[in-house]
Amino acid sequence: MKQRVTLTFSPGNVHTPITYRLAKDFNIAANIIRAQVAPNQIGKLVLELSGDMDELEAAIEWMKSCNIDVSLVSQEILINEDSCVDCGLCTGVCPTEALTLDRSTFQLQFLPFRCVVCEQCIPTCPVQAISTSF
Repeated sequence: MKQRVTLTFSPGNVHTPITYRLAKDFNIAANIIRAQVAPNQIGKLVLELSGDMDELEAAIEWMKSCNIDVSLVSQEILINEDSCVDCGLCTGVCPTEALTLDRSTFQLQFLPFRCVVCEQCIPTCPVQAISTSF
């Protein structure tokens, strides 16, 4: 089973070795989608977790017990095709190639099954045609 989560760390617990403990203690594979972590500051980490459902639940409870705010990611990226100008800027920041330009038509192509909702495309769009939905 896979689950996307956003972790928010307080300045006091940004040094907790989360991915190591997930793998070692819970047999969970953690794919880091986005990370904003710095010493003595609030940190954010977007992870895609893979593993057994019971182990995922136990791992999430463990992270919560470490005073890490865990939010399940249930949103998706939306593209307003009426606003999009097919400039392709978003394709340059998409880590999974969910956003690409069709080489023959030069129109934006969005493959939702590849999207991990890292949200890097949202601030990149000059016409604000990309947003998230819950």
